[in-house]
Amino acid sequence: MSNELKLFDFSKQPIRTLHYTWIAFFLTFYVWFNMAPLATTMLSSIDWLTRSHIKVLLICNVALTIPARIIVGAMIDRYGPRRVFSVLMVVMGVPAIFFAFGNSFMQLMISRLVLGSIGAGFVIGIKMVANWFPHKMVGRAEGLYAGWGNFGSAAAAGSLPFITIHIFDNMFGFGPESWRWTLFFNALICMIYGVVYWFVVQDHPPGKEAHTARKTEPMTVTSYTDLIQYIVWSFPLLGAMGVLAWKLQKVQIVTDGITHELYSQDVLYIIYAVLAIMYIVHVIKLLQVNLPYLKAGVPENEKYHWGSVAALNSTYFANFGAELAVVSMLPMFFESVFATLLNDSGEKIMTPAMAGVVAGSFAFVNLFARPLGGLLSDLMGNRKRTMLIYMFGIAVGFLGMAFIGDYGPVVDGEQTIVPMYSGLWWLAVSIIITIVCSIFVQGAEGATFAVIPMVNSRMTGQIAGMAGAYGNVGAVIYLVIFSLVDSKTFFYIVSAGAALSFVFCWLMLQEPKGAFSDDEGH
Repeated sequence: MSNELKLFDFSKQPIRTLHYTWIAFFLTFYVWFNMAPLATTMLSSIDWLTRSHIKVLLICNVALTIPARIIVGAMIDRYGPRRVFSVLMVVMGVPAIFFAFGNSFMQLMISRLVLGSIGAGFVIGIKMVANWFPHKMVGRAEGLYAGWGNFGSAAAAGSLPFITIHIFDNMFGFGPESWRWTLFFNALICMIYGVVYWFVVQDHPPGKEAHTARKTEPMTVTSYTDLIQYIVWSFPLLGAMGVLAWKLQKVQIVTDGITHELYSQDVLYIIYAVLAIMYIVHVIKLLQVNLPYLKAGVPENEKYHWGSVAALNSTYFANFGAELAVVSMLPMFFESVFATLLNDSGEKIMTPAMAGVVAGSFAFVNLFARPLGGLLSDLMGNRKRTMLIYMFGIAVGFLGMAFIGDYGPVVDGEQTIVPMYSGLWWLAVSIIITIVCSIFVQGAEGATFAVIPMVNSRMTGQIAGMAGAYGNVGAVIYLVIFSLVDSKTFFYIVSAGAALSFVFCWLMLQEPKGAFSDDEGH
């Protein structure tokens, strides 16, 4: 295969596989983020549903994605990406349909919890794409897969309200129940494509041997120091689940006019205990797998640098985790900071719609920024240096966003943020700062997954699963921090997170061997 990625040369099987796979990822995100655009419609349709319920359901939507990405990552290496992706899409259609037709809060909550596992679809395609493209092209291929597939969330926001109003309401006359049929249709498309995907792709090029794990079990490491790192880096994955459980417990639910917490402190302590037991069991299991392996002596061809895994965990925490958190708070940030900016008619310039457009630009650049990160990783001749440049850019970008606003007066015990400078020109500059920052954030995501397939091809799924899960861990931690501080301080903190990741990568990330070879990643 030449150095040029001929994206629409469908005569080439790798190109067809890339397109089939990003569409699969696109549809998993299309289903995963199908609730937010219809939340207000649901509230008007279901008389007992409240905004507190919606808040809980949104938290449930991401709760199980962390363990799901770890489990699915291990399953990919054991069973291959084709089977795992197909089964995930078909199976996850079931809770999506249950959610669509749920008639009680418990049905909605349980189905949403289970459905959160569909967010693991991302890591499956990382392995599939790595199997089909040589190392010298894997960065741009992974970037295209991730950037285009990730657009499924934006597609859901843009299309599902339209489908509800114009197709199921106006055309078919389902009235207030139209949103249910939209969600059913949404799930059905995913399930059908899951079946199609099974038949149109293969796990690897014909004649090429696929390295698969013997069992679905923890990663093997190649030194006792790496084993300690693995144990330490496993803790935040369950620790973030504990933070989510704490956050859910604090949410107030109004039922029959009575305000109460979702569950009691005693239940929260039980959840903590279960998570602690799960962590202990995980540590025991990884010791059972790794101690005999290390004692027997690790074959030279199986050795790899686990510090690179840790470094990539940190980058995805600091880039994708920050992206999810920032996108959640950005509309409110712009609307409140520029609330006093008026046009000649005395009307507010930063309306909720305008704030939504500005925030949307942060996510929209995914279409080109993430593929660009993978492409630059391929072309710059040094993947570690590319990663470091992007992480430094994120740190500077978020620092720039911190200077969009300045500390204003404290009102009713809350710190207000006002524009650093007055005038429409500063709003324009602030939007430019935001977009440039976003280009670095999402380019870094592409650069991260340009390295992952090369750390250890035998365990690409597990490494991608762990790094992907750390993205969700970052989102959880950053959103909790945001609930405790003002927005200017929050940007300082995410900037510091990127800076720390930069230092950690500089110290721990190793340039992969054969990073620009013609070998496929399996």
